[in-house]
Amino acid sequence: MVRRLGSGDPVVLVHGSGGGLHSWAMVADQLASDYELWMPARRGYGPSDVTAGVKSFKDETADLVAVVDAARESSGRPVHLVGGSYGATLSLHTASVNPSGLRSLAIFEAPLYAAGAEVVPLLDRYRAAFERGDAQRMRAVLNEVTRVPAEVVTALAAAAGDRAPDPAEARRSAVGWLHDLEALADDSTDIARWSSITVPTLLLRGADTWEPMPTTMNALAKVVPGAREVILQGQSHFAAMTAPGLFADNLRQFFTEVPA
Repeated sequence: MVRRLGSGDPVVLVHGSGGGLHSWAMVADQLASDYELWMPARRGYGPSDVTAGVKSFKDETADLVAVVDAARESSGRPVHLVGGSYGATLSLHTASVNPSGLRSLAIFEAPLYAAGAEVVPLLDRYRAAFERGDAQRMRAVLNEVTRVPAEVVTALAAAAGDRAPDPAEARRSAVGWLHDLEALADDSTDIARWSSITVPTLLLRGADTWEPMPTTMNALAKVVPGAREVILQGQSHFAAMTAPGLFADNLRQFFTEVPA
């Protein structure tokens, strides 16, 4: 399922793990006066289908290419593709294998370090906890995947307070995470492969995001031809929610500088 908002040059916004149709809402509100925004709920995240079998980036790339093609056909113009976190990794895959419909690519903190063999045991532990309905153990595994520092985990828990998550939303997120981990376990940590990307590329990251994200994004910047880097001061991996205006302004500036 895809949410559409605004009018103008088409922009496809791809959410990360645990996200959905709502993930880009605050950034989208900032951009809707100038752009037509397409925000898909990725495969495995309701209200989109949860397909049978193990998910891969090949599956999701095909899904995203279909969204890009629809956005281009609707407007008659090439698409600005924006991905955050896992959605950024998916956007790299898409720009690598099928760049024809793209005008530009914007990547925010792709977790390229979380892939391959080291994710397999984490996937197994997460699946076991998921099948038991053990939310605490699932969260613990995800903290290992994302490598969120303990102090950040504590701060997020304190901010949430006693608020219990909506059961349906928590279930949707848990299912989505399970299938994202399947795709990550089947992927590679080889950053050099992204040297094949040919579209104008913006690499965004928060100045306060924890390692190994800064090192990973710096490595990505060295292999993507002509990539432009922007560091969002005072922000972390949650910048699209904590500073949507700043995030949107950097996207808008990049879009206006990309040749038509």
